[in-house]
Amino acid sequence: MAAPQETPVRNVVVPFEPGTTPAPLRHLGHDEVVARWHSVDRSAQAPHIVAVQGDEGEEWTAAALVTARPHTAYLKIVDAVGDVPAAVEAVAAHARGLELAQIKWEGWTASAESAAAAGFLPLRHPLAQSAGAAGPTTGYVRWLGDAAVTEPPYYGQSTHFTCGAVTALVAQTQAGAMAREALDRRAELTFWRDATNFQACEPVGLGVAVRRAWPSSPVAVHLDTDLPVMLGHLSESEQEWRACLQRMSRDDADGIGVPIDPRHLSVAAIRDAVERGEHVLLLVSLAGMQGFDVPHWVLCHGTAPGAVVIEDPWANAATGDTWVDAHLLPVADASLDAMSAVSPDGFHGAVTIGRPEPGDASAGGPAGE
Repeated sequence: MAAPQETPVRNVVVPFEPGTTPAPLRHLGHDEVVARWHSVDRSAQAPHIVAVQGDEGEEWTAAALVTARPHTAYLKIVDAVGDVPAAVEAVAAHARGLELAQIKWEGWTASAESAAAAGFLPLRHPLAQSAGAAGPTTGYVRWLGDAAVTEPPYYGQSTHFTCGAVTALVAQTQAGAMAREALDRRAELTFWRDATNFQACEPVGLGVAVRRAWPSSPVAVHLDTDLPVMLGHLSESEQEWRACLQRMSRDDADGIGVPIDPRHLSVAAIRDAVERGEHVLLLVSLAGMQGFDVPHWVLCHGTAPGAVVIEDPWANAATGDTWVDAHLLPVADASLDAMSAVSPDGFHGAVTIGRPEPGDASAGGPAGE
């Protein structure tokens, strides 16, 4: 007697349209979950539904809302409904088909037990979420291949201009040069005050501030222009005095032994530095990930096949972006290289921080007032 044939599982991927809910999704119930899916305009993050079809082919037995920042190498499950394990495995198959490095799962409805059963690891609770971005209290990650990543603390910047300060503080916290409990708003603003070019942090000033705060940490600045940077949006008179401050920062760098490499730090060099246990504070444009061309600092701290893993201290709540997106974020090598060319002149800026020498740990972090 012939063995009965199993009905193959059929996964479908359909766009998630604002204001509409597919009939098979409505039949699964969970109206309060679907209402959250519609609560913000997620269109900038290519929202789509990954669903599992039933035996009849018309009904769904499971579905997940999936989003991701553009030009990155992950997918994020906002929620899964119905047969949740089947929905999650459908997302994993979808991500593998796209050759992505990772999937994440926001903790709105996911339990620690269901996440662990699906092969996810819990993310550490954020020390702070970025201003205005109230994400879930929990989140989970599942790597789809080999990844050399140790999880740093996640800290969201409390202002629109302290990204450089936060990336430096997170780097030094992960390196053991600063105690985790010292990473707070006071430390953020104290370090920003030492590094700022009013209001942003430019590469040389940021590198000088790191060296001053942690004298035993090797620091190098990488900046492929001799001209003042990040001033094009200001009037001529406003540019003049900030340019003067940047020249002073170069003098300070020379005085305390912070080298300034005039070459573009390539993604290959970033990967090499990270794999040696160093941290790279990288200046990028947000045009690719967020849709507006604003200079922004991120921290490169891990690698995955074909991608560099970053920490982004800012999440864009208006698009459904949360700390789960911004934390342990893999960006494909080519995409990261494109992001690192900062308009309008396409310059490149970065600060590399080596392993602190013994005795450099500071329980209090940067000096306060």
